[in-house]
Amino acid sequence: MDWLNFHHLRYFWVVAREGSVSRAARQLRLAQPTVSEQIHALEEALGERLLVRAGRGVVLTEVGKTVYGFADEIFALGRDLQGTIRGRPTGRPSRLGVGISDAVPKLAAFRILEPVLGMDPPVRLVCVEDTPERLLDRLGAHELDVVLADAPIGPSHASRAYNHLLGEYRVAIFGAPKLARAARRRFPHSLAEMPFLLPTHDTALRRSLDAWLDERGILPRVVAELEDSALIVEFGALGAGLFAAPDAIMEDALAARGLQRVGSIDALRERYYAISIERKLAHPAVVAIAGAARRRWYAAEQGQG
Repeated sequence: MDWLNFHHLRYFWVVAREGSVSRAARQLRLAQPTVSEQIHALEEALGERLLVRAGRGVVLTEVGKTVYGFADEIFALGRDLQGTIRGRPTGRPSRLGVGISDAVPKLAAFRILEPVLGMDPPVRLVCVEDTPERLLDRLGAHELDVVLADAPIGPSHASRAYNHLLGEYRVAIFGAPKLARAARRRFPHSLAEMPFLLPTHDTALRRSLDAWLDERGILPRVVAELEDSALIVEFGALGAGLFAAPDAIMEDALAARGLQRVGSIDALRERYYAISIERKLAHPAVVAIAGAARRRWYAAEQGQG
């Protein structure tokens, strides 16, 4: 088994932070050639180049950036360990790495994650957006603590992960005031006469919305298909078209943008999942997210009942 030399890693971390071997050597109180030798030894052990010269200093390679990120966490944890053993808190917030599927509306993601912002002790959110497949790969590699998605992970995926349903919300149609007033007159058949903004085909909402429209013989006048849910809201706020969104979790935020509800579609539900590598949610922040989401879901169900 190959063992990582943490002395070498620390010298690399200081050099990367200082941006110069000479400055790092002064801080470490070592000769510059000694520091350079330790960096080369780390690169040989990892089989990758970590630093390249740039003028009088050095810059990180792509692999070097990844190694530096891990090193930063490792040494921060070491400081936390020392502080804990000495009986004094570090004041450093714990970290929650969240992957957000690109199909999840930004406003919905904010509402789901909002409970984390007020936690005591504080939690530092680190959010990345990507396709579900790439996020699940990072979850499996323990780079993320949880993934938010609009669909559960299927049994065919290579990663061993578990789906935790956060909520199921009724879908409604929204639009700028002028379009919303016109569309209400013969809703839902009026959708065939109005400009419409659709999410792309790879989303659960688009698939269910297409099926619902087909069943009723409604062929909307599609003016745009947009991958980014935030862009759909922007287009909608500017009056470019109507669009579908989960009402209970997004209506207040959409109303703040001047958007109005046209009507609800009881047959359509948007679901959100927290995907983790644990069968039972363990991270305190994820437990808080799930609890708040389920309470909101219950309140929405009571309001619709």
